[in-house]
Amino acid sequence: MVNLEHTQKTLEKFRDYVIQQSRSNLTKSGHNDTKQLYNEIKGDVKVSANSFQLGFDMPMYGQFQDKGVKGKFSSMKAPDSPFKFGSGSGQKGGLTKSILQWVQRKGIQFRQKEGKGVKGQYLSYKQTAFLISRSIYTTGLRPSLFFTKPFEAGYKKYIDEELIQQFALDVEDLMSYTLKDIK
Repeated sequence: MVNLEHTQKTLEKFRDYVIQQSRSNLTKSGHNDTKQLYNEIKGDVKVSANSFQLGFDMPMYGQFQDKGVKGKFSSMKAPDSPFKFGSGSGQKGGLTKSILQWVQRKGIQFRQKEGKGVKGQYLSYKQTAFLISRSIYTTGLRPSLFFTKPFEAGYKKYIDEELIQQFALDVEDLMSYTLKDIK
């Protein structure tokens, strides 16, 4: 019987490390406003007799935060991102709606410039959200790499360095078990 116990433990350590570090990065960078993304980062390890699988899951907007998004008219903020505003694949008005909720939660309101009879009155939340959304839409969203960096560091630590050794232990256990039956 094949038992990949050592391999499974290493993959579980890798999964737990990536999730913990990603959550920590979200909090440290100020991207953890509602804790929704923080709570929805998940990982799954499946080990069977002939294979093993490891997968991570998070909401789509988490990928946007991690990889960044190219703007409609400029890709300077996220030149390597696979995502772009104005591609027609996203929900229409979704950015403005999300920004409006964020602006209201944070109590952010811009002021009008003073001059020509205007006395620096506050803009509405809706107007403030529109201005922020338009800026993000045209110039893009910088990548935070909150997930990518822990994944790469964990890969180097657990997969490149440890997984091969642990898999070798599992093969050694298998050989001992198999040879025991032959004697």
